[in-house]
Amino acid sequence: METQAQPDLLETQPLQEADEEMATDADFPILSEEEKEELSAEVVQLEDEITTLRQVLADKEKHLMEIKHKLGVNVMNELKQNFNKSWYDVQTHSAYKKTQETLSQAGQKATAAITNVGSAIGKKLGDMRNTPTFKSFEERLDSTVSNLKTKVGGTSNVGASFEEVLNSTAHASAQSCSVAETQLPEDEEDIQC
Repeated sequence: METQAQPDLLETQPLQEADEEMATDADFPILSEEEKEELSAEVVQLEDEITTLRQVLADKEKHLMEIKHKLGVNVMNELKQNFNKSWYDVQTHSAYKKTQETLSQAGQKATAAITNVGSAIGKKLGDMRNTPTFKSFEERLDSTVSNLKTKVGGTSNVGASFEEVLNSTAHASAQSCSVAETQLPEDEEDIQC
């Protein structure tokens, strides 16, 4: 059994041979020596022009940065100016204007609807206040507040808020319980505070 030698994977072909194979595989027109020289000269000329343009551009950018520095323009100012310009461009765009108009109309309609609902609720509450049930409730609440004021200490709470009256009543109730506990014997359990 003969062993076949496998080609070495690291073995490379000379570049010249590979280039020639690629050139023959592609359908390039065959150029004369004179045409090749002209194209080579043009390549060199274009590369020189590109290099020159890059140098000129770098010099102009440097000069621009110096002028901006003298004017006090920094990166943040530039970003701000760019943002403001972009925002202006967005605002002047027709799609933005249409959206803004639509949202404005929707806001006006929502405001009108909320106003109508508020008016309806106010009217209903006004109508309820005139009902006998509400008047009865209001009278009971007034008499309860008056009774609490009387129990707490007479007229000292005139004009006080309902919450203040409740707090003072709770305080008075707690004081009367502590006085009752100190005066009564311990075996009387039917008094609860």
